[in-house]
Amino acid sequence: MIVIAERINATRKRIGKAVADRDAEFIAREAKLQADAGATHLDCNAGRNPAKEIEDLQWMIGVVQDAVDLPICIDSPNPQAIAAALKLARKTPMINSVTAEKAKLEQVLPLARDHEALLVGLCMGDSGMPEGAAGRIRAAEQVRDAAARFGIAVDRLYFDPVIVPASTKAGEALAAIEAVRHIMKEFGGAHTTCGLSNISFGLPSRNTLNRTFLAMLMAAGLDGVIMDPTEPHMMSTVLAGGAILGRDEWCMDYIRAGRAEKLD
Repeated sequence: MIVIAERINATRKRIGKAVADRDAEFIAREAKLQADAGATHLDCNAGRNPAKEIEDLQWMIGVVQDAVDLPICIDSPNPQAIAAALKLARKTPMINSVTAEKAKLEQVLPLARDHEALLVGLCMGDSGMPEGAAGRIRAAEQVRDAAARFGIAVDRLYFDPVIVPASTKAGEALAAIEAVRHIMKEFGGAHTTCGLSNISFGLPSRNTLNRTFLAMLMAAGLDGVIMDPTEPHMMSTVLAGGAILGRDEWCMDYIRAGRAEKLD
């Protein structure tokens, strides 16, 4: 299970200020906190100011990679920013993300191919937000087929079923679960991930909803997640799910976490 830590995002007020002030100590501390909590990848988003995104992202990635020995996840809708960031990656990077929109595919897929990057594919296309499981699966198929044309193996793709708040549209959470189940069963070798916390937006006790939904998605096959690993009990849910689903041989990861008093 890969855990893409989401906190280093310049649209968040404190991160944005640290980027603007070039406060490397603050960004490095955030990177270390997430790595220590169990992150496997660190998302880097410098989208506070589109005019400065490229230089901000380059600076951010330099600080993060000096602070921790984890691969980066380049989070930007701007192909030029992605291209600049990929040149700095010291380990196999991930691109977050590309939709099934034809123009986006033609811009981002060559970058993923040329830099041998992992790629998050959003299950949405030219028509916008997907409807139900069928809409998500159709968009995923478009991303998969386009990636194949560019020579990108399906096992380098992480499909995101597009999580919408549970409070806004009944049934879409179940549709996302069904899309994950279908992709993991039918797209031999593909992976899935999601922006988990979207499910609880605008609702009380967000942690409870996030953890419950994560467990349900993992049971459907989810093998990656974009989340805050420092949030209480989130990593415990990842570890417990891995143990129950047989992804953790002899439950050793779970046991080691318990011995280190990291489960609760």
